[in-house]
Amino acid sequence: MILGLTIAQFTALHVAISLIAIAAGLIALPAFARGRILPRTTGVFLWTTLLTSLTGFLFPIVAFTPALGFGILSTLILVATFWAWYGRKLAGSAAAIYAVTATLALYLNMFVLVVQSFLKVPALNALAPNGTEPPFAVAQAMLLIALVGLGYLAFTAARRRTAAA
Repeated sequence: MILGLTIAQFTALHVAISLIAIAAGLIALPAFARGRILPRTTGVFLWTTLLTSLTGFLFPIVAFTPALGFGILSTLILVATFWAWYGRKLAGSAAAIYAVTATLALYLNMFVLVVQSFLKVPALNALAPNGTEPPFAVAQAMLLIALVGLGYLAFTAARRRTAAA
């Protein structure tokens, strides 16, 4: 039991929070890259992404795993993201810091989504049962390319925002 929920129930809650975080990030970050700021959507993205990381630490931990490492890394990245968004309100270089760290936070969440999809979705698992096969590598490479592109656009929009201020 975790927070009064069975492991299966808690896992479903954790996954739901993660999917909300990803969906909100896929709305908020492209808008930011186009020079639009969506405060509510960004708030949902940031808080659910943080909640995803924090709830991940509540699962039974018996050893250091890649998932634990991702959770630690994501939480540290989110400290900078929250500072830029809430602490500095995107003033000056905080806009660029937000663009980079928000992109990284979204990428880490989506990386885990791809990993879990290949583990849990039978059709994907059949293509890459060990997570080392070409279909898995191609999916992760496409994700990386897409998020690097989005991050670049967000960063350049942040720089334009800072220059205009």
